[in-house]
Amino acid sequence: MTTVQPGGGSMVRRILLGSQLRRLREGRGITREDAGYTIRASESKISRMELGRVSFKERDVADLLSLYGVDDATEREALLGLVREANKPGWWHSFNDVLPGWFQTYVGLEEAAALIRTYEVQFIPGLLQAEEYARAVFGQSRPAIGAEELERRVSLRMRRQTLLTEGRSPHLWAVIDEAALRRPVGGPAVMRAQVQHLIDMADRPNVTIQVMPFRFGAHAGESGAFSILRFPEQDLADVVYLEQLTSALYLDKRDDVDAYIQVMERLCVDSLTPDQTVDLLTSILKER
Repeated sequence: MTTVQPGGGSMVRRILLGSQLRRLREGRGITREDAGYTIRASESKISRMELGRVSFKERDVADLLSLYGVDDATEREALLGLVREANKPGWWHSFNDVLPGWFQTYVGLEEAAALIRTYEVQFIPGLLQAEEYARAVFGQSRPAIGAEELERRVSLRMRRQTLLTEGRSPHLWAVIDEAALRRPVGGPAVMRAQVQHLIDMADRPNVTIQVMPFRFGAHAGESGAFSILRFPEQDLADVVYLEQLTSALYLDKRDDVDAYIQVMERLCVDSLTPDQTVDLLTSILKER
């Protein structure tokens, strides 16, 4: 059995439960189709369950455990307890009115990660945005949004940022293209506050910030922005997150993840060091 670290979050519990059900099924040589028949569901439903992409019904899991030959009461209760934990709503569910379903998955994974590595080109990473900067970014949304929705989105972003300052904080390692620092979002005052915020956040022990400078020229991040999330649970593979306009991709195949890790490591080597980054941020602040 795999234990879940404190603060692991419902999303991680769902993924862990799914992976354990898959191992149990494969260990008994049972097809997804046969497993689906047992719980009156399709083969694709079993696939989504094993990937942790749907919620679980306790009765369905109990029936699958019986099919898979899990008769030990202690083991059954541990897995059924995981079902109950996995179905608990996260804090972000209160923002369902402004939080698309495809992004809820990311917020859940973000909450559970031990290490978040991100590369951004156009904007400052969301976890490092000052409030007025975030408000200016959302204010440029197309189609335009109303004042109430804008404030809800800003509140959600600020709530996500407490991850770095409260409780079991993950390590955030951000590589930011210099273009994001030079782009005048919200006007000079907003940008001054944003740059100062980056300097302040860089002083935190769980935050590392590097800038990819213009002068370096072409670099490894030609594919655009991406994030890599790593979890404390050994059974969970790293996940690469790629955001699109109306959806997102979550990559966890080893070859895909390795390719993005290589790009991230190359970016970290070629970018300014954390100390050099603070020097650049300070010089930009003086320019404004």
